[in-house]
Amino acid sequence: MSCPSITFTLWSASWLAGATSPDDVIDAVRAWAPMHLIVAADAAVALRWDLPWPDPTDAGPVTLLQAVRAVTTSDNEAAPSLVLPAAGDVRGLPVGSAFATAALDAGQGVLVGAPGNPGIGIVPTVEGPDVLRWKVFGVPALPLHTEHTGLGEAEFALREAVRDAAAALSSLRGGFSAAAGDPRSRIAGALADIAHHTTPDGTPARVLRILDTADQVAAILTVAGESSGRAQTATGAALRDDTLRPLWAAVRGARTAAVAACVRSGQPRA
Repeated sequence: MSCPSITFTLWSASWLAGATSPDDVIDAVRAWAPMHLIVAADAAVALRWDLPWPDPTDAGPVTLLQAVRAVTTSDNEAAPSLVLPAAGDVRGLPVGSAFATAALDAGQGVLVGAPGNPGIGIVPTVEGPDVLRWKVFGVPALPLHTEHTGLGEAEFALREAVRDAAAALSSLRGGFSAAAGDPRSRIAGALADIAHHTTPDGTPARVLRILDTADQVAAILTVAGESSGRAQTATGAALRDDTLRPLWAAVRGARTAAVAACVRSGQPRA
């Protein structure tokens, strides 16, 4: 998996459905870093959900699970949902919230709650080589109408993205220096770096296929984007960015669609 928010969304949803133990969730999240700092965004959030504030503590993922359980116990329709925002693409974010700003900066986040109702938002950020900080925000109302890409549409978009990403990489080969290494080796290395992150048992095969394909496309796009420092002209850099931007959007859309489908497949909770 590509980011801590995907891991936490999938595993916490599986735990809420009664299919996974808390220890399994903690192990999956700890695969991202050995130390996890937890902090509330403000005093009200800390008091409402019994979270550390103002200084973060090494409370670990179990503290996040306790907050998730508290939210979902108070609202039976509540569930975790993934957001992967980017500049110009803020699908799924509660407009004008502190969570939205933090999630956009991080490029990821997890909402917990029911559409239209209060809940929480969780944003992980890298604090150091072996440390993740998880900040928990209060969200007055989760978005009422979240646009979900269907799995069929996501798979089709990814197939197109695979083709276009390969073409983009090929067209940019002249922008890579020999010292940077062979692009194919770098793509393989990027995939190997995330291969040890697991999904819960029982994750639908179609979801796994979409997530794997999205990871492959993302690795290609990352390597292609690394030519930016060697672009010959500003025009060339702009053309490259214009080429890669919709492909990254397809990757984000596929990942959020796959995770949302997996969460829905586990409901209702046990």
